[in-house]
Amino acid sequence: MFQFIYNLLWGDLITIPLPGGSSLGLSLLVILLIPSGIYFTIRTKFLPFRLFSEMLHAALEKNDTAHKDSISGIQALIVSTACRVGMGNLVGVVAAISAGGAGAVFWMWLIAVFGASTAFIEATLAQIYKERDPLYGGYRGGPAYYIHHLFRKTSSKNKRSVLAVLFALSGLICWCGISQVIGNSISSAVENAFHIPPLYTAVVLVAVAAVIVLRKNATVKVLDIMVPIMAGCYFLLTLFIIIKNIDLLPSVFQRIFAEALGFRQAAAGGIGAVIMNGAKRGLFSNEAGSGSAPCAAAAADISHPAKEGLLQSLGVFIDTLLICSCSAMIMLMTPPGFIDGLQGMDLLQAAMNYHLGSFGPIFIAVILWLFSFSTFIGILFYARPNVAYLFGDNWLSQTLYKILALIMLFIGCLAAYTFVWDLGDVGVGLMTIFNLAALFPLAPKALSQLKEYEAFRKKEKEEAV
Repeated sequence: MFQFIYNLLWGDLITIPLPGGSSLGLSLLVILLIPSGIYFTIRTKFLPFRLFSEMLHAALEKNDTAHKDSISGIQALIVSTACRVGMGNLVGVVAAISAGGAGAVFWMWLIAVFGASTAFIEATLAQIYKERDPLYGGYRGGPAYYIHHLFRKTSSKNKRSVLAVLFALSGLICWCGISQVIGNSISSAVENAFHIPPLYTAVVLVAVAAVIVLRKNATVKVLDIMVPIMAGCYFLLTLFIIIKNIDLLPSVFQRIFAEALGFRQAAAGGIGAVIMNGAKRGLFSNEAGSGSAPCAAAAADISHPAKEGLLQSLGVFIDTLLICSCSAMIMLMTPPGFIDGLQGMDLLQAAMNYHLGSFGPIFIAVILWLFSFSTFIGILFYARPNVAYLFGDNWLSQTLYKILALIMLFIGCLAAYTFVWDLGDVGVGLMTIFNLAALFPLAPKALSQLKEYEAFRKKEKEEAV
């Protein structure tokens, strides 16, 4: 049964023949997420293009309505960015290019543009249906809460919606699985770079994580410092590599567009791999539609729901167009002879070794540690409202779930259990399906908030003249 669900979510549900003998295999999630992104882009009147300046305005606005124990809109963005920016931004992008060529980057960018509209809808809904959090203070919410509202005629405050329960359970299963993946990724990178045994890494990692996640409101404070530093360092180092190899930049972009749209790949039968590897990387890196980021978006104390929607749309761009593109540029500016035959982390570390010498692999190990660790403490922030929805407002259930996640993190450092990894994949797949089932009927609420916010901003600009 489990394997059937896994294959249904991630296997090729539909295969489309393409020129040159290639084919395009579409999984159920790809079939759902890409049309959803296009649909919401149209319904928001092409929000990613039309309101990008408003996204930046919302991020840079100094007015902060957050009260004690609440988090601001930009802090909610930082939490969701911590979860989006993980191992996939490093090894995942490398894998996409290895399998689909440079053209995969173009499709990754395109999917991110559509995903930004989906991210707006789900984050705005999370704000509309958020509620007070009696345990942690501030607010909480997310898909479980707006799904509950959607079916409020068949559910009450004390009687939970079946679909909302399924979403919350899927999320908790997914995040436990991800915890093991994170532990394995960190211990492997540390062992390769510094030759430190996984057991030592596991003990230190879990101890540091426990100090943060078991404290009442330490997560956001840590991520406030950690995320800008790690993302900024990775971006600046990539910028240095680009400037150092500036003469290669035109040919890199030419290669990206040529392989994404060119006839050579179609004739060689590889265009399907180009499209799908870029699409999957874009979809599952930025998390748009999965329902994860709204769990952070709902916690924001912000002046207007649409403003948080715009911030989460910007988060998709930060993840894919900025961080994922950094990894792509590092790889595409490396001569093929230095990375032939390599895969995954070995390939990326070899590319960095070419650009920065022995410092390169060490830097990647440290960045991977930071990216993965921030993802771990971020997903436990996501878990809060879902644990509360399932088990009520009590510290015991919250603490037990955190301890379970810490145990999975420890186990992951010592060994990789593929069943748990697959369990995480099934969890995120089911989350996406349950979340999308609510987004379409509730979308008019988010669109109404967008219209109201645009009218307010227009009036504000006119008065400022």
